Amino acid sequence: MSSISTIALSGMNAAVRRLEVSASNVANVMSTGALPGADGTVAAGSPQAYAPLDVVQTATAGGGTQTSVRTSNPSTVATSDPQAPFANQDGQVAAPSIDLAQEMISQMVAKYSYAANLKVMKADDQMAKTLLDVRA
Repeated sequence: MSSISTIALSGMNAAVRRLEVSASNVANVMSTGALPGADGTVAAGSPQAYAPLDVVQTATAGGGTQTSVRTSNPSTVATSDPQAPFANQDGQVAAPSIDLAQEMISQMVAKYSYAANLKVMKADDQMAKTLLDVRA
């Protein structure tokens, strides 16, 4: 595999990771939990809200990219849900701080990034075949 294809493959892998993380965030957007106390902890036995994730993408030394996943900061926001059994005395619960519009954009960017890197990989493959045909 050429270095061009290796770089394109790393971009495709990064796009897949972005899509996976965004899908997880969207799937858990309604996963609320108890509000953390002043010390940042949730009382024992109380559910914890889903902590949304972010993808951090960095360039690698030899070309290409690598990704890592981290918890978003802030991970939760207070939301009113007085019917929840774990709501505090004010009827507040912790909800994941997920912006669905931003998640949709992230998914579209991942889709187009994957498609662009796939085109690069196909072009590299075609150039290698042409080179082999010329030399043969």
